[in-house]
Amino acid sequence: MEFLNTIGGYAIALFGAGLAAFLACVGSAKGTGIAGEAAAGLAAEDPSKFGKALIIQVIPGTQGLYGFVIWFLAFGKLVPGMTVEQGMQVFSACLPIAIGGLLSAVAQGKVAAASINILAKKPDDWSKGMIFCIIVEFYAILSLLASFLMLNGLSF
Repeated sequence: MEFLNTIGGYAIALFGAGLAAFLACVGSAKGTGIAGEAAAGLAAEDPSKFGKALIIQVIPGTQGLYGFVIWFLAFGKLVPGMTVEQGMQVFSACLPIAIGGLLSAVAQGKVAAASINILAKKPDDWSKGMIFCIIVEFYAILSLLASFLMLNGLSF
C-alpha cells in the first residue's frame, strides 16, 4: 500500500486510462494485421475484390476506437489530489475495454481472415463473413459498455 500512496491516485488512474487505449489499440493492430495478410493475398489474385476485403479488414480496428473513447472519458475523471481509492476505481473501470478490446480484436482478426476466404471462394456470400465478424464485435461492445458504465457511475 505504501507504493500506491507514493505514486498517488492520479497516476494510477492515468495508467488505467493509458492501458485502455494502448491494449485495445494493440489488439486492433494485431487483428487488422491478421485480416490484412489474408486481404493482401486475395487482392493479388483478384484485385476486383479489394474493396470488400478492405471492409472486412477494418472491422477489428473498432476496438482501438473504443479504447480511445474510454481513455477520453477517463481523463474527464482525473482530478489533482485524487486518493488511491479513487485512482483504483478509474483504473478498474478501464480494465474491461483494455482486456476485452485486446482479446476480441485479435479473435476478430482471425474471423475476418476466414471471412476473406469466404469472399475469395464464394463472393456472393461475403456478407455471411461479416456476420461472423459482428458476433465477435458484440463482445467488444460489451467491454466498452462495461467500462463506460463503470466510469459514468464514479463521482468524486
